[in-house]
Amino acid sequence: MSSNGGDTLNSQAPRPKRWRWFKRLILLAGAAVLFSVLQVASLRVIDPPFSSFMAIRLFEAWGSGDMGFRLKHQWVDRNQMSAAIPLAMIASEDQKFADHGGFDIEAIEKAQARNARGKKIRGGSTITQQTAKNLFLWGSRSYLRKGLEAWYTVLMEAMLPKARIIELYANFAEFGDGIYGVQAAARTYYGVDAKRLNASQAARLAAVLPSPKRYSVAKPGPYVQRRARAIERQMRLIGGQGYLHKLDD
Repeated sequence: MSSNGGDTLNSQAPRPKRWRWFKRLILLAGAAVLFSVLQVASLRVIDPPFSSFMAIRLFEAWGSGDMGFRLKHQWVDRNQMSAAIPLAMIASEDQKFADHGGFDIEAIEKAQARNARGKKIRGGSTITQQTAKNLFLWGSRSYLRKGLEAWYTVLMEAMLPKARIIELYANFAEFGDGIYGVQAAARTYYGVDAKRLNASQAARLAAVLPSPKRYSVAKPGPYVQRRARAIERQMRLIGGQGYLHKLDD
């Protein structure tokens, strides 16, 4: 009997250990959720000095031995950039930006249908999704990244006004290798501050998004030129600068 009792005790011994690990996982998940919430909440009052994409690019350069590589980035508030900039970005990438809750289901379905037909892979990401990815995540596609991107998108839409989201996107979008944000792009490509960009210049910047390594602002090919002209037309069609008033509602 004592032998059977010992076997019973031994068979039950691992259970408390498994429970401890389970509790640790719960605590870890809770800490991760809390950290992400604090990250996004801080964006209401803090202008972040860098993004995850910027850090990754810098480490890539240093890892390849290019210790002289420098990022170009300078934060500018929305009132210090031309109104043509957010308007061009919205006209180019996310015309429902003012109205959706972070996800454009129709655009996602169209992108999936296009990709299913074997055409060029194209996403249906909104500006909020792209901002979440640029600030907090990485570029390679995976279910993990898409899940985290969705989570941060929900948080940003819940905790930040639309005007702040487009301000963040404009400051951290990549416009060329190592060139982040509209101020750095304006200085690099046009020799002016972001405040002085006109509609044509803003449209050309928006035309290379979200593929600034494939398309060039400095040497725009036929595609970028056509797309920039189309963006300018869309800027007018969605209501011009009047559209931006929706972001402050």
